[in-house]
Amino acid sequence: MSLNNSQKVGAYRWTVVALLFFATTINYIDRQVLGMLKPVIADEIHLSEAAYGYIVSAFQAAYAIGLLVVGRLIDRFGTRLSYAVAIALWSIAGCFHAAARGAVGFGLARFFLGLGESANFPAAIKATAEWFPKKERALATGIFNSGSNIGAVVAPIIVTFLTVTYGWQIAFIVTGALGFIWMVAWLLVYRLPRQSKRLTAAELAYIEQDDTQADTQAVEEKVDWRALLTQRATIGITLSRFVCDWVWWFFLFWTPDFMEKSYGVNIQQMVLPLIVIYTFSSFGGIFGGYLSSKLIRVGRSVAFSRKAALLTCALLVVPVILIPEVNSLWASIAIISLACFAHQGWASNIYTLVSDYYPKNRVATMTSLAGFTGSIGGVLAASAVGNVLELTGSYFVVFMMAGLAYLVAWGCLQLFLPKKTLE
Repeated sequence: MSLNNSQKVGAYRWTVVALLFFATTINYIDRQVLGMLKPVIADEIHLSEAAYGYIVSAFQAAYAIGLLVVGRLIDRFGTRLSYAVAIALWSIAGCFHAAARGAVGFGLARFFLGLGESANFPAAIKATAEWFPKKERALATGIFNSGSNIGAVVAPIIVTFLTVTYGWQIAFIVTGALGFIWMVAWLLVYRLPRQSKRLTAAELAYIEQDDTQADTQAVEEKVDWRALLTQRATIGITLSRFVCDWVWWFFLFWTPDFMEKSYGVNIQQMVLPLIVIYTFSSFGGIFGGYLSSKLIRVGRSVAFSRKAALLTCALLVVPVILIPEVNSLWASIAIISLACFAHQGWASNIYTLVSDYYPKNRVATMTSLAGFTGSIGGVLAASAVGNVLELTGSYFVVFMMAGLAYLVAWGCLQLFLPKKTLE
């Protein structure tokens, strides 16, 4: 959309994207605090490695459980109320970490953090579907999803300063309190487009240009789970998430270990490479969203545009296969940065596919279902990666699997997604 058209139509919908961006940034800050403070806390309260593992598992289990139910709750009670309740829950849980004095306390705090945070992406995707036409949804998703990378960059700076200056308890309290500030802004700003007094008639018409009779009729209908689970689109999207979601978590959790084992990098030396990776990847979501939106604007079908963008991103991940043969730290960082950039571009479009194929009152439910299958794939892959590394002592097989995962996932989409639905 040109600047002149944007001025005529209005741009209030981008205020909604800004709120979603900050919510996602806070989401990633809150989930990272414990990991960064683990050495300090473990020494102070004598936390064993096994106990820490159980605490991490508590978060992952709650996140997966939450994804099974939050989508239906969001579709039933609406995005505005559901998102506010979710961030209140995870913010309280974030602050509660400061009161924990043992594994049980941290485990409980982590469990409720996972429950609350599981609603972030289903609610954000639904809000995007409510406020954007199809041709802009991938770009909007890419923008708010880049908050995850900004959170990864900002968290070490904030947490380190607060911990050194005031102690680790204050780090949990301050970062947890960020969510309450966001919640006030959200409740003041967010309404459905037709309920918003700040929206012009022209922008409302622009937002609703894709609305169909199916969207209108489905508002009061309950989710037919049998029909949902047997749809070809459901099979394709959930399979693709199962196959490749784990790669992103692999980069987050194993890149420091890879740098240390392959290049002898210590913890102080890891800071700059990690900031480079996360900063570069933050632009990937915007790139992926822009690419598919651009293809739609020049006349290609929605289905073609999404799949073309997804294939482009899948191909950009393939070079990670070469990393075990690379002798330069910064060459490896460049390839990993490109892969993380591509993952975020992939995420922008895979999230948006849900709002393309499903009526608006099913979007959060389907996003949750896809996220759940991705989480299960991540749990299984994490165990597999650990066993492969222990068995072989090499990252060769793991990087090979990571490099090909997105192409396999794209094949699942190509095989199962209906080709005529979005033409």
